[in-house]
Amino acid sequence: MGNFKIALIPGDGIGPEIVNGAVIVLNKIAEKYNHEFDYSEVYMGGCAIDKFGTSLPQESINKCLASDSVLLGAVGGPKWDGVSAEIRPETGLLGIRKALGLYSNLRPSILKPQLADASPLKYEKIKDGLNVMVVRELTGGIYFGKKERDGDNWASDEEKYTYEEIERIARVAFNNAMLRNKRVVSVDKANVLESSRLWRKIVTDISKEYPDVTLSHMYVDNAAMQLAINPAQFDVILTSNIFGDILSDLSSAIAGSIGMLPSASLGASKRGMYEPIHGSAPDIAGMDMANPIATIISAAMMLDISFGLHDEAKAINNAVDKVLEEGFRTPDIMSDGMKKVGTKEMAALIAERI
Repeated sequence: MGNFKIALIPGDGIGPEIVNGAVIVLNKIAEKYNHEFDYSEVYMGGCAIDKFGTSLPQESINKCLASDSVLLGAVGGPKWDGVSAEIRPETGLLGIRKALGLYSNLRPSILKPQLADASPLKYEKIKDGLNVMVVRELTGGIYFGKKERDGDNWASDEEKYTYEEIERIARVAFNNAMLRNKRVVSVDKANVLESSRLWRKIVTDISKEYPDVTLSHMYVDNAAMQLAINPAQFDVILTSNIFGDILSDLSSAIAGSIGMLPSASLGASKRGMYEPIHGSAPDIAGMDMANPIATIISAAMMLDISFGLHDEAKAINNAVDKVLEEGFRTPDIMSDGMKKVGTKEMAALIAERI
């Protein structure tokens, strides 16, 4: 029996619905495998602004630091577009990553065979399957660089990376590649950006420690094009904060729906933050339409990576596959002949099959 403390950040929009779906599945795991999950709810994002006047209260940071891992729904929405930059929901997200020391983001993009018809790509492009891991640097780069603005005259955002930041994320990518097909494509813009030139040099130097891994480099614009026309060529994509943000969303669209893809944000310790890669989708919040699968698979990643519960994680993934094989679909992945279900029913169906 294991006892694990999980900080839940439902957040905004559809966040509470999809996190609740993941909790239903986690509770079934606890029941079947004799574990105990101790949940604590944490305010972050727009809901925290409304209640506390800031998107990331210190109490929320403390609760996350006291947990074994964090499960996040989604934050943000147009309701808070007018608040100052210092307290925007997205600022809270960046802040919690920094506070927890989560410098690497793993975003697997796997096209399940049951959803091949949901991909916008032609069948011949995906017939051999799709399994791409985007390794995104998470606490450096332009999102954390110096920001300046002179009214409406000019504004600037600094893209800055240190040796340590690049070296540690490169090792994450190479170590992941060693467990996969031993290929890394490092994405940058070294033809015009000095930070990318440093990125490319350091990644190349680190690659010498991994002689079994094949390293290649690709400019970000070409990487986006290649993902769209031939995604099967990729194994592990290593990239910076901003490029990874964009490319992982593109890879999710190729996989059928942004509602299907999980992510893990990790640092030096076992504690991580697990979340779907999609946003808060306020236009469908409260309508029982959101796809909870990305959040449920994120919870499975938490069990696997942070808690070492490999069988339990596999049980969740198998249950997701079974539900899809039986033809159940939320609206975002619906196709002819399938059975349409809502958020709550999808989570319940997955839990029942564990």
